[in-house]
Amino acid sequence: MTVASNVKQCMVSLKSAHATLSNLAQKSSDEQAKKVFHESMLEVEKTISDLKERIGQLEFEEPQYKGK
Repeated sequence: MTVASNVKQCMVSLKSAHATLSNLAQKSSDEQAKKVFHESMLEVEKTISDLKERIGQLEFEEPQYKGK
């Protein structure tokens, strides 16, 4: 697996984690737990944003990875 493939797979996993944290935050009845899930979701969002930038750099440096 190429570096670009690994980074893109990581992005997919993070998006799944983000959705799970969002779901848990909405369904939790404990306010403290809701807060923790929400804060964790925001951290994952930041990481996803950083990875999107990195994927853009990888695709620019190695055009063969674009869109795969």
